[in-house]
Amino acid sequence: MQDKGNTLGLTESICPVCLKRITAKRVRVKGQVYLEKTCTEHGNFRTIIWRGEPSYESWSVAKLPSKPPVCATDVNLGCPFDCGLCPGHRQHTCCVLLEITSRCNLNCPVCFAASGPEDSDPDIETIENWYRLLLHNGGPYNIQLSGGEPTMRDDLPEIIALGRQLGFTFIQLNTNGLRLAQDADYVRRLKEAGLSCIFLQFDGTDDVIYQQLRGTRLLAEKQAAIANCANEQLGVILVPTLMPGVNTQNIGEIIEYAVTNIPTVRGVHFQPISYFGRYPQAPQDEDRFTIPEVINELVQQTSGKLSVTDFKPPMGENAYCSFHANYVLMANGELKAWTKANPGGCCQPQVAAVGARKAQTFVAKRWAAPRSKEEQCWKDKVDGNINVDSLDVFLDRVENYFFCISGMAFQDVWNLDLERLRECFIHVVSLDRRIIPFCAYNLTDAQGKPLYRTLKG
Repeated sequence: MQDKGNTLGLTESICPVCLKRITAKRVRVKGQVYLEKTCTEHGNFRTIIWRGEPSYESWSVAKLPSKPPVCATDVNLGCPFDCGLCPGHRQHTCCVLLEITSRCNLNCPVCFAASGPEDSDPDIETIENWYRLLLHNGGPYNIQLSGGEPTMRDDLPEIIALGRQLGFTFIQLNTNGLRLAQDADYVRRLKEAGLSCIFLQFDGTDDVIYQQLRGTRLLAEKQAAIANCANEQLGVILVPTLMPGVNTQNIGEIIEYAVTNIPTVRGVHFQPISYFGRYPQAPQDEDRFTIPEVINELVQQTSGKLSVTDFKPPMGENAYCSFHANYVLMANGELKAWTKANPGGCCQPQVAAVGARKAQTFVAKRWAAPRSKEEQCWKDKVDGNINVDSLDVFLDRVENYFFCISGMAFQDVWNLDLERLRECFIHVVSLDRRIIPFCAYNLTDAQGKPLYRTLKG
């Protein structure tokens, strides 16, 4: 018999089997926080959502909700069935994914898009219409070109250039890096077209990890991709998918590798595995890796170079969706914490739309390559003789050696909290021209059937 625990709050979720909207509650049981829900037809479900310190309550951030500037759909069936965005959504858009292909040159055992080797791509006219849709709906926003694997398209530079011409100032590429490793000229063309940043799938520093998560050995290709990006002064964010028992013990080595590749590598963005897409089976508690666990492993595996207090909840999306910490790599190799505290104070709620705009600006500034034109500043990793007593030199160091550590805990059908979903600011343009929160777009039921996405493969 399960311990009933103490109820921390009420919310709504959906049944993993039939996707019907049902009531849910957050419950503390022996120091851990669970989401509990009951479907009258399919029974009870309990999923771990928070394990360890910082405490669940301390991570909360008060926000004043803000309706999207343009709502393309009405509230009929209720969240999460009216996405478009609807008037019930409580947050503005920050970043939008455009899925420009469903093809991929890998067949990973873990894939939220369930991508495969064959399919047709949206043509350039369709993609232009997506860009214009976003401008009509309050843009320009930060853009992530995604898939599938976007580098399967030879016309990717033209897609980037088109977005730039239409007024999108930050365009990021989500990629496994294989083509970037193999084709330096392609990397050059992407940079010349106006690409801002590479969001590079990077699950660890050992090929055993890639064999388990991606089905093949990929470390050499990841390193070659980073080297080719360095040659073009393209900023790179490393993106590890964290799976317990596979690569959670490698977190410290990922950070060490990233730091040695500053300023090309601008940060690391951890994504604890979610159970949807090609990996929809019901997870056990030990299959989950929650935000406080990531933070504590970061501290422990870097031998105290980082501190738990460095890490903060977000000011844009729901607090329980993510974490972040910002640093400057100093001349002596120290990572100096640069994370700003909440400027509004704990008693002054953050306006949701303001948080979205701040996040959009921060990513555009800090995830892209440094703006310094000096080759020496880019090539030299650490100058032991730098004089940080000079304000100009120190500010230059902040510009060129800024380093971000962040993470996002995407939701699946088992742990979906509709309160969190309504505050999502990472959105996807669907094939039928709706703007849909990421976790709703990728949601699949217990059998892998999608709510919104048309799965392939």
